[in-house]
Amino acid sequence: MARTSAEWWSETKTNPEALRDWLFDQFRGEATAAERIEMLRDRFASPGTRAWRLLTTIAGQEREHAAWVGELLRARGHRAEVRPAASRYWADPIAAIRDLSTGCAVGAHAEAMRLERIEVIAKDPGAPDDVRAVFARILPEERFHERAFRSLATPASLAATASAHAAGREALGLLP
Repeated sequence: MARTSAEWWSETKTNPEALRDWLFDQFRGEATAAERIEMLRDRFASPGTRAWRLLTTIAGQEREHAAWVGELLRARGHRAEVRPAASRYWADPIAAIRDLSTGCAVGAHAEAMRLERIEVIAKDPGAPDDVRAVFARILPEERFHERAFRSLATPASLAATASAHAAGREALGLLP
């Protein structure tokens, strides 16, 4: 069943198991994002360039976000660990990467989608206080990531990767 971010959050925040599982998904997502971004940087960007610096900064911030979510998990009595899971979103977007521009376009699409959820959580006075606080900290940096990726993409690369992003959203059951 496809849902908006607000619909998904309304269900998730009131279901302790779903919330816990989602936090583990976030921990894995932040940790693996750093790795994917560094692989993109190392494959397509030259050291010392603006792209190299931006991608390095974003990867570092993603690692920091993983640490923050890890602290949240530990405070809730869980061991912060990357639990294996099937990737529903990434198959089509990663296959669409041909160069730095398409890789950054994929990043821009993914960050824009992620921002939808983070903004819903950070602005929800009914969200658990600890979760809202962590995602309110993450929010401004994720906004920066989306802008930075978009600045390294082109209109053509954003258009070329839009259908892969749409397929990823559909795999997640997430309505725009």
